[in-house]
Amino acid sequence: MEQAHAGLIARPAHPEQMRQACGGCHARQVAEAAASPHFTARNEVNAVRAVFGAKASLASLAEIPTHAQIASPLDLVDDLLRRRCLRCHVYSSGDGYSETVRGTGCAACHLAYANGKMSSHAFSRSPADSQCLHCHYGNFVGADYYGRFEHDFNLEYRTPYRAEAQQSRPYGVEFHQLAPDIHQQKGLACIDCHSGAELMGRHGGDREKEKKVTCLTCHGWRKGQPLPLSNLQTEADRLVLTTRLTGKKLVVPRPVHPAHRQYEKKAHCTVCHSQWSFNDQGAHLLRTEQPDDAAWARLAVQGSSEVEAQLNTPAPDGPSQRDKITGAPGRGLWLKGYELRRWERPLIGPGPDGRLHIFRPILDLHLSMLGPDKKVIFDNVGVEPARQRYLPYTPHTVGKAGAFFRERLQPNLPPETKP
Repeated sequence: MEQAHAGLIARPAHPEQMRQACGGCHARQVAEAAASPHFTARNEVNAVRAVFGAKASLASLAEIPTHAQIASPLDLVDDLLRRRCLRCHVYSSGDGYSETVRGTGCAACHLAYANGKMSSHAFSRSPADSQCLHCHYGNFVGADYYGRFEHDFNLEYRTPYRAEAQQSRPYGVEFHQLAPDIHQQKGLACIDCHSGAELMGRHGGDREKEKKVTCLTCHGWRKGQPLPLSNLQTEADRLVLTTRLTGKKLVVPRPVHPAHRQYEKKAHCTVCHSQWSFNDQGAHLLRTEQPDDAAWARLAVQGSSEVEAQLNTPAPDGPSQRDKITGAPGRGLWLKGYELRRWERPLIGPGPDGRLHIFRPILDLHLSMLGPDKKVIFDNVGVEPARQRYLPYTPHTVGKAGAFFRERLQPNLPPETKP
């Protein structure tokens, strides 16, 4: 067996090997993907670091500094990102739950996994949604497309209660099943809107690049305009989308209600058409080297298998968490909890373009740290001013606008978020 495996590369598609292993045939794709926001996670990383004092942007998550000593809130954020947050990226093979395990690098998307194992050694040209959900789970865009809203961590809220001791948690935490996005119900997969050209970095204005897809890319198309996606065609003056995975043909409906013309320049489509949105307020994260296991017993489900294992069975040498980029272990454990988790009342406010958008408090973060002697080093360090905690986003929970859609056309962000 050892002789048969001699000279083989364990993870040839990993970012450190993919140029050599994959680039021989796919040099352009490898180069473009390596610089794409989807690959580098630079937008997410820089958004978090900026509100905690970072002055310069990073080109990639791999550039997040490591710190021998945590001396500032930004140092604490860097440690949080590297050791707790960044499990969903191409340097990592995911978490230890059955549907969060995946490949690395190119294989993160193009090599199928299911039930915690590789399904096939054959690379897939067109990944199924199950591949996307290996990363886009929890209360993040992707899971909402399937109507999933994560339960609270407290055991009293993680229904349904089951007789068996071990509950099924394929994505780490159980979820409420809410209304899926209408596009998902009709049969569209993620890649029907988000093409490889978009995901792998070919954004821009020239002919070789594709523009970012929006609602109006398809629903605002008019006869005589160029077709915006390769899986679109015209039939009898109607725009028809052919799904990439199943070949199903769907006529793209045009917005005919007078409200569209009246409000399209005043509000993003999802302000009226999102059925629900993510609203997780007050995410509290504590870095400690001596977790009080009894105090955290009701929050023992953490959405991190690494954290849960050490809360349930404390390590004799003290807790540690791996760096999710290098794999190196480091002392201390990051524990998490929320003040409030809701979905039913989307937060609405003016976005950068002046139109109303749906917002989520994704930067409503509160960081604390205890030293080895349980001395408080940082206590509830949050984002100020409070308006920076809220960012506009596009909920993938689209459905028909309700009869009272005009009530959505009023800002309802908390007063402290106003400039």
